Formats: sequence, C-alpha cells, structure tokens
Amino acid sequence: MILANVLTPLENVMKSILDFFHTSVGLPWAWSIVALTLLVRIAIVPLMVKQIHSMQAIQKHGPQIKEIQKKYKGDRQKMNEEVMAFYKENHINPAASCLPMLIQLPVFFALYLTLKHYSHHIKGSWLHVVPNIADKPTAHWSGYLLVAIYIGSQVASTFFMGAQMDKMQRNIFLLLPLIMITVVLRFPIGLLMYWMTTNLWTVGQGLVTRRLVPRTPAPAMPSFGRRQTPAPAAAKAAIAPAAPAAPKPKPAASSPQQPRRVRRKKGGSRR
Repeated sequence: MILANVLTPLENVMKSILDFFHTSVGLPWAWSIVALTLLVRIAIVPLMVKQIHSMQAIQKHGPQIKEIQKKYKGDRQKMNEEVMAFYKENHINPAASCLPMLIQLPVFFALYLTLKHYSHHIKGSWLHVVPNIADKPTAHWSGYLLVAIYIGSQVASTFFMGAQMDKMQRNIFLLLPLIMITVVLRFPIGLLMYWMTTNLWTVGQGLVTRRLVPRTPAPAMPSFGRRQTPAPAAAKAAIAPAAPAAPKPKPAASSPQQPRRVRRKKGGSRR
C-alpha cells in the first residue's frame, strides 16, 4: 500500500504517456506499451553505456581484483577496503552496472499498477493472437506462448551481454526467467510485453556492442606485497648466457731455417 502511494505520481505519468500514444499517435494499446518501452530504453541509453564500460573495466581488472581478494581472504573488512581503493584508483564504478535495472523498477511497478487500475480502459488484442492484454497469461493459450518468448528473450539477452558479466552474475540472469515463471503468470499480458520488448532491445544492444566496442586485453597481474628474491650466483651463472670465447692467437710464421755452422777446433783437421 505504501509502495502504491509512492508510485502514484509515476503511475499518473505512465497513464498519460499511454494515452498520448493511443489517442494522439493512434496506436493500439498493445503497441502503445511497446512504444512506451522503447521510450524508456532510449532514455536510459547513457546509463547503459556506463554499465557496459563498468562491466568491461571490472572484467579487464579481474585478475588484479582476485589477487587482492586472495591476499586478504582472512580479513574481509580489509579486503573490501582494498578492493574499493582499487576501484577508486582505476576509476571503476561497480554500481554503474545496476543503475539501468534500478531505474526500470519504478517504471515496471508503475506500469503494473496502471494496467491493474485501468484494465477496463486499457485493453485490446495484439497481433490478432492475444485477445486482451489486460488478462493474465493463463487466460488464453497465447499467454503461454508469450511466456515462452519471454524466457527465450531473457536467455538471449543474457547471452549477448554475458561478455561483460562475471560468471556468477551471468548464472543469476540465466536462472532469473525460470524463477520468474510463477510470478509473470500472475501479471497482465501487457506487463509481459514490456519485459519482452526490453529483452529484445537488450539483444540488439548486445549485437551492436560486440561490433563497435573492442575487447581490451587483461593487464598482467601485479605481485602485491611479494618481494622477488635475488637468484644465487650459481643460478645466475647458469641462466646468464655464456660469454663468447676469445679467439685463439694465430701461430707466428716460422722464420726460414739458417744454415748450420761448423765450428773448427784449433789445430784440428776439418771433417
């Protein structure tokens, strides 16, 4: 009840936007919800860009962050302080990856309240398959078809955005649609259309991101607090390349042999 009262101004804005698309633009109520979804997604494009950059920065510095966590695993408070200091030093905002979702939550609840309070006013078919977008998915077989499309679009959006997510975050988003099945079956089909359109937009955004945003290689892991011990002299001698051997001196050229002189003895005969 308190949440409904807080979201009442946003609900009135939501209804005015839907009325504008339906009355002034001439769109059916179903396509007005799609147009509303696209308008919200376009409005949060700057936040999505920050989200992508934040995910890429966290992924790029992942080895360094893991090294810090490994070093201070015995002191959780110190580990958090060092990780936050590392984020600040490298200009990383981990909260930027959550901003688009936090912005969409009030829109989601406001749209839910609008469809709930004005279901008698906002109703109509969609693509000649869904009889009434104000009904629950269990009211018609087409609702189950939309639930299957929602699950597929959620998995696809997670796949295309998974390159910027860590493993745990990616697994959570992959399991999210399975957890949400029992919830979305209680919502109006129009709200399901909102999430379907959001997921399809995310898939297109992931395709564009993969083509336009280059992947940056991860930097080398620094050794935090580790001193490199000097290698022993014997190891250095073994590792160091051997000095080139000095050239052997050329043998001196032998001088021509002089004729042997015969000494004469005094008073003796020459032999």
